[in-house]
Order: sequence, then C-alpha cells, then structure tokens
Amino acid sequence: METLIIGSILFFFIGVTLSLLGGGGSILTVPVLVYIFNVEPHLATSYSMFLVGISNWVAAIDSMRKKIVLYKQGLYFAIPGLVVTFLVRRFVLPYLPEYIVHSTQLIITKGNAIMLFFAFIMLLAALKSLKGKNAPGDVLPVDFNYKVIMMQGLGVGLVTGLVGAGGGFLIIPALVFTSKVPMKYAVGTSLMIIGITTTLGFLGDFNPSIHINWRFLIQNTLISLVGVLVANHYKDRFSNKFLRLAFGYLILVLSIFIFYTEGGKIETAFLSTPL
Repeated sequence: METLIIGSILFFFIGVTLSLLGGGGSILTVPVLVYIFNVEPHLATSYSMFLVGISNWVAAIDSMRKKIVLYKQGLYFAIPGLVVTFLVRRFVLPYLPEYIVHSTQLIITKGNAIMLFFAFIMLLAALKSLKGKNAPGDVLPVDFNYKVIMMQGLGVGLVTGLVGAGGGFLIIPALVFTSKVPMKYAVGTSLMIIGITTTLGFLGDFNPSIHINWRFLIQNTLISLVGVLVANHYKDRFSNKFLRLAFGYLILVLSIFIFYTEGGKIETAFLSTPL
C-alpha cells in the first residue's frame, strides 16, 4: 500500500513536470518504475513510452490551443527521430545481450548500461541548461536551419529508442540553444514531438519478449494525466528563464541519483564475483 501511495504521488508530479517543462516525463517515469515498483529496465522503457506518450498528447493539445507549437520545425525534428526510434526499439534493443560486461572483475547488465547511458546524457543536458549561455529571449527567430533540426531529430531518436525516454531533456536544449527558440515555444513543440516519437516507439515494442501489465500501466497513466491537467492551468504564470532553470536542476538531480544507484549495483556485482 505504501508503494502505491508513493508511486501515485510521483506519477502525479511527473504529469505536472511534463506539462510545465515539455520534458522530464520519461526521465522521471523510468526511475520510478525501476526503483519504486521494481520493473525491469527494458520493460520500464516500454511502459514509459505508453504513459509519457498519452500524457504528452494531452499537454500538447493545450499548447496547440495557446499557439505555442512550431508545427513545421517540430515535424522536421520528429520524423527522423520517429523512424530511428522505431528501428532501435524493434530491431536493436530486444537483441542486446543481457550482460554487456561479464567477467571475474566486473559485471554490467543491459539494465545497468541503459540507466548509466541515460544518466550521462541527462547530465550533459542539465549542465547546458543551467549554464544558459546563448539562451534566446522571448522572440522567435526569423530563419531556421532545417538540416540541423533533422540531424538533431536523428540523435534524439537514437536516445529515445535506447532508453525509452521521449527525448524532451534533449529536445529542449536543442531547440533553445541551437535553434534559438524561446523556452515556452520549445516546451510546446517538444510536447508534440514527444507525443509522436513515443507513440511509434511503443508500437515498436510489440514483440514476444514484452509482457505488459495493462491494469498497472493504465492506472498510473490516468494519475499522470491529472497532473498534466493541473499544470496546464498554471503554467502561463512562469517565465522562460524560470522554466529553463527548473528544467536544468531537475535533470541534474536525477542524473546524480541514477549514477549513484547504478554505480552501487556495479560495485556490488564486482565485490560478489568470485575470483
């Protein structure tokens, strides 16, 4: 019962974070599933795709209504990412070996490797957001480099496929610092992009190795949606700078937590392995 209460509070907070920051849904959902509910990391990434995908579409519709979604730029970003995400989820991730490193000196499982890669990418994005160098103001740029946007989409699609994260923690810095998009427009556009990529990513997970607990998944998705709806009502009150800093601190703290947790697992495996 205690686990259910804690999980419900966290999934509500995930919905709030996702709506306010245009990302963070998956980077919170995966650790909650893994560390609170003891879901295996590979399966947790699949659950994350479903929960975050639906929550993102609800938040994205609100952003569309407020006219803070860049549709053309978002599609140039989303389509390459969508293709790569599907290919990785369908043809790469299910066939990665269970042990990435397995020797008498060190054991790193596929789950360890996924979570550590996850944390490393998050740390880089956090430092970029907190530094704030070359952050744009509140005015949209006149021109966009669509080739660069497509390359960014490919990179985010690769990460999304591997770790089950919608990519908001990468999409936001890419749009803000490379394409000079104001934070609120980046949030709205990110929500649309993540909705597209996570939807196809989840569809790519339908294979014999995935066994989904639909009752558990739908229940927590509904809790997350309540958080999205609450945040939709208040998010216009926050400035671009506040949202950027909140985004950076959130993923910085979470990346450190994952490094600490997964590092402890690797150390335990090392100490318990017979010489």
